[in-house]
Amino acid sequence: MALYTTTSGVSAISPDQIEQLIVGPVEAASIAIQTATLVATQATETRIPRVLQDPTAAWTAEGAEIGTSDPMVDDIVVTPRKLAGLTIVSNEALADTNPAADSIVGDGLTRDIAKKVDVAFFGSNGGDAVQPEGLEDLTGVTTITGPTAWEDADPFAEALSNAEGLGLAVNSFVANPADALALAQLKESAASRKPLLGPDPTNPTRRALQGVPLLVSPAVTAGTVWGIPQVRAVIVRRNDVDLQVDRSAYFTSDRTAIRATMRVGFAFPQPAAIQKIELGSAGGEG
Repeated sequence: MALYTTTSGVSAISPDQIEQLIVGPVEAASIAIQTATLVATQATETRIPRVLQDPTAAWTAEGAEIGTSDPMVDDIVVTPRKLAGLTIVSNEALADTNPAADSIVGDGLTRDIAKKVDVAFFGSNGGDAVQPEGLEDLTGVTTITGPTAWEDADPFAEALSNAEGLGLAVNSFVANPADALALAQLKESAASRKPLLGPDPTNPTRRALQGVPLLVSPAVTAGTVWGIPQVRAVIVRRNDVDLQVDRSAYFTSDRTAIRATMRVGFAFPQPAAIQKIELGSAGGEG
């Protein structure tokens, strides 16, 4: 990371460097971004269209007037929220080779930003308006309650069927590492040693559940697996991603501040399309 220090002590980071050091690594590390449709924008607010009712067609006699119908459409207004990280490093470390300087940013800020995006996307903001609402805040999702422990792939087959009933496909399942391990240890039958999870043909190192890629994120609540149609989960990212390096703030201690900011928001245009598969409680029905 070349640091071009100005007289103010703040280093100028080019847009290409920001793309290389922040934007690209965050997109690669964030499971949420991998499962959703990413919309990059310059706007402060972004409107995501939502179709409440499709226009209707009808069988019509030849030469007869064709009836008209209008779709019912509104939109979701997404205001990306600022996610900011600040790290302080010694000037000795920063003066090391360029790859080492890159790793200070890549191994620290970008990884944490990606983690925070995932926590917000798969979790709840707890009523904090500074953080966007996530899947746990969403009302109207399709919930499938399974047994108290993972036994088979039936709940996931049901999730696929639910999405297909809406004319959609589940593009990925996302589970907590503990649930992913439990599912990976299941066998096709009591008499078989073949794992229930198969390989993902698009990525041999990744597992598939009912033919759908199974992704893993600690941001997902244990006991819950999300089935997500990519077209019904949107992540809006402002293009004003910023990276600043400032030597002046900690001048007396011979340290440098590195700050990164990214503005992100979420939209779920059709909550019923989102599949929430969760384990049942021990005292409830399986």
